Amino acid sequence: MPYFASPVDGTRLHHVDHGPADGPVIAFVNSAYFGTDMWEAQMIALAEEGFRCVGLDRRGHGRSDDVWGGFDLDSLADDVQGLLDHLDLHRVTLVAHSVGTAEAVRCLTRNGTRRVDRVALVSGVAPGLVRCAGHPDGLAPETLAAFNETVRRDRAAFYADGADAFFARHLPGNELSDAYVQSMVRACHVSTPRAGVALRDLMAVLDLAPEVAALDLPVLVVHGDSDMSAPLELTGRRTAALAPQAELKVYENGGHGLFATHAAQLTEDIRKFASLMADDQEPGTPAGNGNRR
Repeated sequence: MPYFASPVDGTRLHHVDHGPADGPVIAFVNSAYFGTDMWEAQMIALAEEGFRCVGLDRRGHGRSDDVWGGFDLDSLADDVQGLLDHLDLHRVTLVAHSVGTAEAVRCLTRNGTRRVDRVALVSGVAPGLVRCAGHPDGLAPETLAAFNETVRRDRAAFYADGADAFFARHLPGNELSDAYVQSMVRACHVSTPRAGVALRDLMAVLDLAPEVAALDLPVLVVHGDSDMSAPLELTGRRTAALAPQAELKVYENGGHGLFATHAAQLTEDIRKFASLMADDQEPGTPAGNGNRR
């Protein structure tokens, strides 16, 4: 069955595993509110090319258990590590979106890189949005807190009214069908109210700059120049400046949901990034089960 028990507290977490078992591994970490289906454009295409594409539904999301606890960053990061351990994956390319980038960074700094060779941070909220000592240009904490209270009062309106801005549909090249956008709004409602509140509260206090600076592996930073949820200058560009082995790719007219509007471009960039790892693999060693050199 496509479930495993969280190493944190036994919460039942749903996961997907597409493509050949011995293919180079790409593990996907989702945005807030979405399950693994958000990556359909990337996962299916890459699995058809021979990559093994895996991912989990975060607790309180998708088909994973509805729970109250475990939404602190350490626990969420350990859930990601739990997937890699459960499937005994090695030489992984980790790909994360939005708040998932915080989970990916903490997973690496907390658990090490024994299983992961490289990480792609897409439309990330890492290193953090909020003003702090090391980030004086960030958003005022009270601004984010007030926004979160607004969402608490009417999350249905938040999902529906924010969809066009999420995908930057007003900009050239970002044409998506109304049916697709409506399906993504419905997908958000599969996440529990508790999960949504907990993740927004988490994002309001993130300060991962020291951890991003400590990443000891190649980092691909992908960000849209029109991302209203995680503005490029506050997040993606800072991450690229902090991470020692980072490469920044800025997508023109890209909003927060560029995994859909720029699906082919993102898929190709992930493929190239993951292929760098695959090309360096020892001959005859399955990527999913081999040992890190």
